[in-house]
Amino acid sequence: MTSPRIRILIGDAVAIGPGKALLLEKIATTGSISAAAKEMGMSYRKAWRLIDSLNNDFNAEIVSKSSGGKGGGGTFLSPLGKEMLRRYGLIEKIAAESITDDLVWFEQHLGSSTN
Repeated sequence: MTSPRIRILIGDAVAIGPGKALLLEKIATTGSISAAAKEMGMSYRKAWRLIDSLNNDFNAEIVSKSSGGKGGGGTFLSPLGKEMLRRYGLIEKIAAESITDDLVWFEQHLGSSTN
């Protein structure tokens, strides 16, 4: 299926794109950067760099960590992170719906090796 891939650029920074969004989704479901990275086939170091850039690019944390305690530590999306991921998903949905006819046109004109 053909679909747009949206990247939100702010200045020189990619505030969020498909890779960062998927990483955030995986962190939300696993509660762990390392588990999220592993599910994506990504190194922990790369995942941490992406999270660090998100946290540095915004005026509040996107991903937060809790340490130790009874249940052990973990990683979770902050309220801002959850809202950013929700809005990004909405942008992707609206974009895809608004260009449905154009996507069909591209699918019809792609060579048979891409089907």
